[in-house]
Amino acid sequence: MSIVITGATGQLGRLVIAELLERGVPAAGIAAVVRDKQKAADLAERGIELRIADYNRPESLAGAFGAGDRVLLISGSEVGQRVPQHAAVISAAKAAGVAQLAYTGVLGGPDADFELAAEHKATERLILDSGVPYTLLRNGWYTENYTARLATVLEHGAVVSNTGEGRVASAARADYAAAAAVVLTGEGHLGTVYELSGDVAWSMSEYAAEVTRRSGRTVVHRDVHAEAHLAVLTGAGVPEPFAAILVDVDEAIRRGRLAGTGGDLARLIGRPTTPLADTVAEALRQL
Repeated sequence: MSIVITGATGQLGRLVIAELLERGVPAAGIAAVVRDKQKAADLAERGIELRIADYNRPESLAGAFGAGDRVLLISGSEVGQRVPQHAAVISAAKAAGVAQLAYTGVLGGPDADFELAAEHKATERLILDSGVPYTLLRNGWYTENYTARLATVLEHGAVVSNTGEGRVASAARADYAAAAAVVLTGEGHLGTVYELSGDVAWSMSEYAAEVTRRSGRTVVHRDVHAEAHLAVLTGAGVPEPFAAILVDVDEAIRRGRLAGTGGDLARLIGRPTTPLADTVAEALRQL
C-alpha cells in the first residue's frame, strides 16, 4: 500500500509530499504520479516512487494505482478539460481497488454557483457514482492566488477587482497541503466532506491595506465593474476565456460565496490557519 499523490510536481503536490515526510511517512511509502520524469528527479532522489502517467492519456493510468493505495487526486489545471481527465483517474483508481480517493474540490461543493466550480461539482458526482471510498476536500482560495501577483500590484499601486467589499476566507497553500496529509494518513475520514477555508475572511481593501503596511508603498483597492475588469485582464495578456472565469469568481466573492469560516481546516490541521499578513510578508521577502 502506498500513499499516491497525483500532480505531484505541482505547487500543492510538492507541499503535500513534504508534509507527509514531515509527519514521518517513509519516502518508500509515497508514490508520485507525474507526467515528466525529469521534473520529478528530486523526488526520486529522496526515495519516492515515480509513476509516470498523464490525465489526458487514460491508458497511461493503468499502472498508476495499486490495491489498497490511498490516493490524492489533485484537480487538473486545464480548465475546460478537467472532467474527462478526472474521470480517467477515477476509473483507474476504481479498477485498482484503492482504499481511499481524496479529491481537492472547491469550497461550497454543489452549492458553489460560479463557473470555476462546475468541473469540481461534476468530478464529485463521478466520485460518488463510482463507489470508490472517498474523502472530499473542498478547498477555498489560496492566499498565494493573490500574493503571486504582488510585483504587479506594487508596480501599479493598486489591487484591481470587481469584488466590492466581498470577503475571502483564504489560507496558505501549505495549510491545505497539511489537511490533505492528515486525511491520507489518519482514520475516520472515509465518506467525509470537508469545507476548507481560512479562519478569517478579508476584503480586497483590507488586502491592499496589508500590502501597504508591509511594503511601505501605498496600494489601494480599485473596485471596477465586471466589464472593466475583464478589459484590464485581457489587456494584460490573460486569455479572454480565463479572464472571464476570474471576473466571475470576483462576482462570487462579491456575493459572499468564498467568505465561509466554518473551521474545518483549522480543526483538521490542529492549528490556526496562516494569517493573511504572514503570507503577504513572505511574498514580499521573495520579491
